[in-house]
Amino acid sequence: MKVNQERLSYFESRSKNWIKYRKRRAYYWDSITRYCNYFIHEESSVLEIGCGSGELLAAVNGQRKTGIDFCEPILSQAKKQFPHIHFELMEAGAITLSERYDVIILSNLIGVLDDIEQVFNQLKKVCHPQTRIIVTYYNRLWEPVIRFAEWIGIKKRSLAQNWLSTGDIVNLLYLADFEAYKTSRSMLMPYRLPIVSWLLNRIVARLPFFQFFGLNQFVFARPFPGTVCPEESEQHYSVSVVVPARNESGNIEAAIQRTPSMGQFTELIFVEGNSSDDTWNTICQMAEKYKATHRIKVLQQDGKGKGDAVRKGYAAAEGDILMILDADLTVAPEDLPKFYKAIACGKGEFINGVRLVYPMEKNAMRSLNTIGNHFFSRLFSWILEQPIKDTLCGTKVMFRKDYLKLAENRKFFGDFDPFGDFDLLFGAYKLNLKIVDLPVRYRERKYGDTNISRFSHGFILLRMSAFAVGKIKFW
Repeated sequence: MKVNQERLSYFESRSKNWIKYRKRRAYYWDSITRYCNYFIHEESSVLEIGCGSGELLAAVNGQRKTGIDFCEPILSQAKKQFPHIHFELMEAGAITLSERYDVIILSNLIGVLDDIEQVFNQLKKVCHPQTRIIVTYYNRLWEPVIRFAEWIGIKKRSLAQNWLSTGDIVNLLYLADFEAYKTSRSMLMPYRLPIVSWLLNRIVARLPFFQFFGLNQFVFARPFPGTVCPEESEQHYSVSVVVPARNESGNIEAAIQRTPSMGQFTELIFVEGNSSDDTWNTICQMAEKYKATHRIKVLQQDGKGKGDAVRKGYAAAEGDILMILDADLTVAPEDLPKFYKAIACGKGEFINGVRLVYPMEKNAMRSLNTIGNHFFSRLFSWILEQPIKDTLCGTKVMFRKDYLKLAENRKFFGDFDPFGDFDLLFGAYKLNLKIVDLPVRYRERKYGDTNISRFSHGFILLRMSAFAVGKIKFW
């Protein structure tokens, strides 16, 4: 790809003062760095396209870091500042690196590119199937503000910019075979003013409506999964189905009989939770009865709550894919292959069951519970920056390799969730996984009573939501 000489001359002419200018605008750039770093982990390999003098790349997490830029004078400054990072002189539209990276960052680069689609296509050379692309750029609503700032001299004049909307960026990624799965905006005040900047940027800019006007827009993407999932690839993974069971004696045999065989093998892991009926004895009897035809593990909880049961079951799981099936069978075991296919074919990396799309059976969910679920749906869609229609459906599915990372990073949110649903959703967000809703039909319980208390548990859910807002939105 031919180098744009006008663009190169522009950056070369500013190279002497580049680091000094960057330091003067550190408050703005540090905001971008901090947000990107939220989703990058210590063990990640990171590539920055258009790395400039290397400050962002040096500040983010990562085991192996590489930066490329086409301006030699600025890149030489990066090498002097950060000799421990690998930098290469390279045009974004002609990448020749041989490594594949976990995270690729393009920070405020696309505005000056001649052919954005060409550059996005180049990224495929350095991606593996789980690579995350982070694209940052100005919100186009700020174009007149930025032009005015350049005119009065408080911002350095830039080249003619490509002013793109979020939709434009998403579309260009799509044309280059990348799927954008999450977008967000931040920052209302790009300069440090005591108290005012903190209030506007940490609080106001992250609220619904005000977030629309944020200066920085972020688009997260991943390589687009295949549109067709061949039957042979559907059999590639093994499955562990964890069944938390407390006072569910009458449902145990049905859970075994009705759970389909999926993938290479399917194991059922029953975790009994201090029942007052004969659930434990029933599980043991059924495991013995079906041991010739089913893989069944039987565990008893040391702690309390469904969340503790799920963690105990996942710790014992051997399958590649982890599933939760509530022992009340209000979500039919027969629906589990839908979850398997969705995750095996790459439609998402965390598949979240949704009970609020199809009509429910008459007594499946009480009216107040329905209202509460709709409320938490809206709240979580805002918190997690992805559409989440049902936070409390018991059926959630993810890869075991991702869960192990989630468990390692659990200290970030803490063991605060007795139900397990929020723990997994928050952890999936922090891991930057694509969350996909999968509608299921919610059925009436046939045996026993619900273990959920609407008011006391609802209050706990509100407290956990408030905690998550602080850890995700207002950190």
